[in-house]
Amino acid sequence: MKVRDRGIIIGKMSPGINNCITDVPGVKVGHVTLDFPLDDKGEEYACTGVTAILPHGGNLFKEKVTAASYVLNGFGKTTGLVQVNELGTIESPIMLTNTFGVPAVTQGTLEYMLAQNEEIGETTGTINIVVGECNDSHLNSIRLFPVKPEHAIQAIEKSSANPAEEGAVGAGKGMVCFGHKGGIGTASRMIESDVSYTIACLVLSNFGKKEEFLAGNYGAESTKSGLSETADGSIIIILATDAPLSERQLLRLAKRCGIGLGRTGSHFSHGSGDIVIAFSTANKTMHDSDDLLQTSRTIRDDHHSMNELFTASAEVSEEAILNSLSQAKPTKGRKGRVIEAYPFSRQF
Repeated sequence: MKVRDRGIIIGKMSPGINNCITDVPGVKVGHVTLDFPLDDKGEEYACTGVTAILPHGGNLFKEKVTAASYVLNGFGKTTGLVQVNELGTIESPIMLTNTFGVPAVTQGTLEYMLAQNEEIGETTGTINIVVGECNDSHLNSIRLFPVKPEHAIQAIEKSSANPAEEGAVGAGKGMVCFGHKGGIGTASRMIESDVSYTIACLVLSNFGKKEEFLAGNYGAESTKSGLSETADGSIIIILATDAPLSERQLLRLAKRCGIGLGRTGSHFSHGSGDIVIAFSTANKTMHDSDDLLQTSRTIRDDHHSMNELFTASAEVSEEAILNSLSQAKPTKGRKGRVIEAYPFSRQF
């Protein structure tokens, strides 16, 4: 159940039809969830997974989307963001997994893209794979590397424009947020201007002590339940829009996601990798082009639509985090550990 279904309304802007990142036309999401014991005693457990976000359903290498990333706190092990910020494009699915799963997911995504594009590394250059991560080692036997390259391929192949599953699924299976079960959450907003646009985000939430959750912002009292340990963790925020924006403008939007994150109670702690990856589907860069000039249209910085996009960026990131909590279910992992869902029904 999303938080809106619980009567919690974030902001004043209207959500898209499914209040989901797939409300942005063309965007697809796929999950592979790993949930099984790794030994006879159940001490070791695979409680993890992979999530794939595809900016569009075509060939991402040949039709790159405009993109940017922003690091709120850099305690993270992502791949590909240096080139994203240098060139302002994304040319692969955006993949999410656990910290030690990054190499396997990078390999699997690379294998998938090489099979699609035989010219990569032969008659043209290499490809930049983008992978984000959070540390799920409280529930997942991360040292045993349960995530394999084939899981990345499966997540991509399962991707769909249907409303994305949320909570303890895919990369979110083993994540903990504010001492309770976190994981995947998503939300969207409509921008009704001279032309209508959609902006949305998907989060992988894995941060914060239970005491830091600003429950009072949402009409609740603080709860004594939940894990009370370090606030160190991480969150990856994927921000998507069909508004025509440059990479510089996307960077400005990505910064506003920190507002939504802060409203929930995060202070971007020392050991938390808090990273935003933003893209627009409006203008595509064609890989196979010999043209000297490339033409694109972007919203003027001083148009009122930009302020609406800023507001929406903060709203969708905040609501997606709450949805990751609201949609999650109690989850059992390694050493018999159980992380409970946040008790929304009791508090609201």
